[in-house]
Amino acid sequence: MTPAGGAYDAVIIGGGHNGLVCAAMLGRSGKRVVIVEAASKLGGAATSGEFAPGFTVSSCAHILNQLHPKVSRALDLSRHGLKLSTARMGTIALAPGGRHLTFEGALMVNEAVNGAGEVLSQRDLSSLSRLRRRLLRFAGLLHDFQATVPPRLDATSWRDGLGLARLGWAVRRLGRDDMRELLRIAGSNIADVLNDELDSDLLKGAIGLDAVLGTGLGPRSPNSVFTLLYRLSGRVGGVPGALALPEGGMGAVTDAMAAAAKANRVDIRTACPVKSIVVEEDRAVGVELESGEVIRAHAVVSNADAKTTCLDLLGARHLDTGFVRRVKGIRARGTAAKLHLALDGLPRFSGLEARDLGRRLLIAPSLDYVELAFNPCKYGEYSPAPAMEITIPSIHDTSLAPPGKHVLSAVVQYAPYDLKGGWQAAKDGFMDRIMDILSAYAPDLADRVVARELLTPEDLEQRHRLPGGHWHHGELALDQLYMMRPVAGAAQYAAPVPGLYLCGAGSHPGGGVMGAAGMNAAAQVIKGGKQS
Repeated sequence: MTPAGGAYDAVIIGGGHNGLVCAAMLGRSGKRVVIVEAASKLGGAATSGEFAPGFTVSSCAHILNQLHPKVSRALDLSRHGLKLSTARMGTIALAPGGRHLTFEGALMVNEAVNGAGEVLSQRDLSSLSRLRRRLLRFAGLLHDFQATVPPRLDATSWRDGLGLARLGWAVRRLGRDDMRELLRIAGSNIADVLNDELDSDLLKGAIGLDAVLGTGLGPRSPNSVFTLLYRLSGRVGGVPGALALPEGGMGAVTDAMAAAAKANRVDIRTACPVKSIVVEEDRAVGVELESGEVIRAHAVVSNADAKTTCLDLLGARHLDTGFVRRVKGIRARGTAAKLHLALDGLPRFSGLEARDLGRRLLIAPSLDYVELAFNPCKYGEYSPAPAMEITIPSIHDTSLAPPGKHVLSAVVQYAPYDLKGGWQAAKDGFMDRIMDILSAYAPDLADRVVARELLTPEDLEQRHRLPGGHWHHGELALDQLYMMRPVAGAAQYAAPVPGLYLCGAGSHPGGGVMGAAGMNAAAQVIKGGKQS
């Protein structure tokens, strides 16, 4: 229903976290805004829900480490109900023999602890300290530019020229040595960097997994240094690279964003899939729902990926062929699956105490292990020995499971979206391989499982409308970032068709529950941004 007095100022397609942030920011500026969400609930890939009676889990994203502080402050998310069950979740790199490597705080934040597990050499401790300093400094550079609008590639205006100058100056301020090091390693592979700096296989495997988690890369793939920097660019409570769990799961984050949007008088409509973007006189003027209803607006802002927005909802006939070709060329093939287990009690992990299980657990005992896990993915096969990032969030948040019971959540690499033979025939076999690997570290785990769910990239695409099952709506590669994200011609959130904007993870700065893309897009809508 269009508001009295005419069209909305903006209609937001999709109620994922970036759409919610964009809507709330626009509402905060006094705009009349409506969100139309195809699903029956808001949140996109950042939702919580029961997968078995009494057991609640974060459906896709499960660790909060990149929510931009400017978004949190602007929307006052804590006032709208966002609480953290833990803001300083540590990491344990699991070793097959039980001599695990424990980090106080998040990986890459504090020194590794020499205790009952693997003891790092003095060389590794010194090298880790130096490496951490450099990587966090480089990641800080990324963080500073995440809340800015990229300049145009051709830099035709003084604002674009100033944006490019600021980028160059920020790199130059690193100092000669760090600037040279950043330029040397930014596009290279994390395996070479780690092998040059460190000796411990377990330490290198853990850092290597962080570099490739959720990407279509292995540790020896070019660009994997950059993806590690991207992951480390997040902050929790001002601490770079820290990890947190929201109370109630990741859905609590988008619930707070939705509450902020409602507080700013945003209308929200769920179970309202969009059929098409309405174009009149070469301008986007609203959306037509599948029900046939038309909602008119001065601006249409899409939280969907660029391919869905431009090719399916808008239609290639409204775009020039060069732009259509670039959009079709966006690489987005997911390689990560999501595992959920309902447990009748806390499992025993060899070499760990019960109190240790509240940390993030990594199965990546070496760089070779992660690379071998990646190799089958190149040929459309799942890994027979996958790497994993595991959490048991119910240790920190008892509301997620019945008394005395727990939920386990794990990101599993590698599971290619375009699996040979399809996932319907292979899913049970992959689940069995995952359980075999987990049981090697937690022998009683299988006996404690009362329900389980495995979401392949194909499932993630269908459930959360993630193109190719990819978390970021497009690979985080140097040719798909900053002023080229999602593509040249739409890198400043405005599509080539006037009145149409993009605010999703496919836009700068990318995916992860960050909210910066939604915030930046809102700023462009408010100022009437033009296409880049």
